[in-house]
Amino acid sequence: MSETTMNTATRATAARGRGAVALTVARVVLALFFAFSAFAKLIAHESAIETFDRMGWSHGAMYLIGALEMAGAVALLVPVLSGVAAMAFVGLLAGASVVQLTLLDPVNAIMPALLIVLVVLIARDRQDGTAQLIALVRRRA
Repeated sequence: MSETTMNTATRATAARGRGAVALTVARVVLALFFAFSAFAKLIAHESAIETFDRMGWSHGAMYLIGALEMAGAVALLVPVLSGVAAMAFVGLLAGASVVQLTLLDPVNAIMPALLIVLVVLIARDRQDGTAQLIALVRRRA
């Protein structure tokens, strides 16, 4: 193997390593973000109640969304579940974008849309683990 080929291979391996670290950091940061968001809903913080009242949604919906966010936040930190959690967050964030556009402040719809990009990257990175999880569930069913 030539020195040029080895240097190219070494750089490619280092780049993959940096990408993996970046996605791990993104998973942790997103998990914290969703946990804090969920916590406000689960404790019925005044700001969460006000938002759901403005949307015309029940407090039950607030607790349900908070519970889903918290479960997803925890699942993002579990490697075998993080791909599934990321895919679920795509749906939740798409809904959040629509709600921002139609019921709340359209300017804020960009935030969930940007977060979708991150969770799609995580889901893509974790697709092998997701496939293994699906295979495991099918074997046990």
